[in-house]
Amino acid sequence: MAKMRKGRRDEEESNLIEKVIYINRVAKVVKGGRRFSFSAIVVVGTGQGSVGVGFGKANEVPEAIRKGIERAKKAMIDVPLVGGTVPHDILGAFGAGRVLLKPAAPGTGVIAGPTVRAIMEALGVTDTLSKSLRSSNPHNVVRATFDALRRLESVEQYAVRTGQDLERVRANYTVHHEQPAHEPGAV
Repeated sequence: MAKMRKGRRDEEESNLIEKVIYINRVAKVVKGGRRFSFSAIVVVGTGQGSVGVGFGKANEVPEAIRKGIERAKKAMIDVPLVGGTVPHDILGAFGAGRVLLKPAAPGTGVIAGPTVRAIMEALGVTDTLSKSLRSSNPHNVVRATFDALRRLESVEQYAVRTGQDLERVRANYTVHHEQPAHEPGAV
């Protein structure tokens, strides 16, 4: 029975999307010269609304990546998505980093910088607009993005939090931006 559980877990983990966001070489000056070590930021996601980030440090790059993947799997969060995009505009913040996430119409694609794009692709978002503000440091951008993702609310969560009727909220809730109809002959 234990083997079946482990087999199922291995199968589940093999479906995860793993992306290395950033690798940094760190030099420590010691008596005999410099000692080099590496740190890695890794994002892991299911592609269906769950994502996690991990920071790994080691003397070799593959080991740092492996540690980052392990930590990312332990730190996975579930994010409410609506039709392949985020449910509403949100601004995430961490340190000096700010990340703005906006829903987008189907077919838009992921309009984002490399750090936010890796997170969104691992999460399973196919259409979104984003802008990284202030800091471009990958650590701050990653944490600001995760701050935004943690604070996203589904329609049901918003209705409960504000004490409004779910049907009324749904009637006013639009994710997909409709294109205005053009009349023939209009400029």
